[in-house]
Amino acid sequence: MKEVRLAAEKVSKRFVSNKQEITALAEVSLTIGKQEFVSLLGPSGCGKSTFLRLVAGLDDYHEGQLVLDGKPITHAGRDRGVVFQQYSLLPWFHAWENVAFALKKDQTISKAEKKELAFHFLKLVGLEGFENHYPSQMSGGMQQRVAIARALVYKPSLLLMDEPFGALDAQTRREMQDLLLTVWEEEKCSVLFVTHDVDEAIYLSDRVYVMSARPGRIAKEIQVTLERPRTYDMQLTPEFISYKREIVLELQGAKAGK
Repeated sequence: MKEVRLAAEKVSKRFVSNKQEITALAEVSLTIGKQEFVSLLGPSGCGKSTFLRLVAGLDDYHEGQLVLDGKPITHAGRDRGVVFQQYSLLPWFHAWENVAFALKKDQTISKAEKKELAFHFLKLVGLEGFENHYPSQMSGGMQQRVAIARALVYKPSLLLMDEPFGALDAQTRREMQDLLLTVWEEEKCSVLFVTHDVDEAIYLSDRVYVMSARPGRIAKEIQVTLERPRTYDMQLTPEFISYKREIVLELQGAKAGK
């Protein structure tokens, strides 16, 4: 196991709906190592996105502890970059301005340096030459690349991604998966990746956590030992298919509440 970047210990989350208290997460415990890629899978409504929001510091948890780089998570911070399925780009800003916007409150670097960093990360995600395009002039895949560049520009130690490729067509999704692996290997950050796609989780991850139906718990941890760098022909191998079978069976059991 790599040195721990994120540790969750018995994290629980409740909310009130129609005057009833509902437990969304119940004693979730997991770890993510430094420079490790971890995916979170589970039935719809099991709390995957809720957990990611807790790690991001965008919501509060009720019991347990979340620790990032040895410090409890109490609020949002620049040590975490977040990428959602919705691109949330500002339509009146060029691509580079959307990326640089993440650095707006940083008084330690000049406007010129912020622009330089924005151009660097747009190049890293394959958008060199599109820096001065508006979001409306870009495809969905290109807009998601801008969102990834924006999340990386302040060099977070942990990248949080909530179904980032869910709205993309199959070909673009495959391209974005390979792009993400390239960026991850270059930036050497840790990644927590929420997805419903079993193939995607196996292809990208070092480890996969499968969650139970609500209240969400960790039902199983699966170590993925496929060699890197990974290629799509791996998905036809007996080893990949074995991982897929194990996870699908676990998800079926989780959905049934077993």
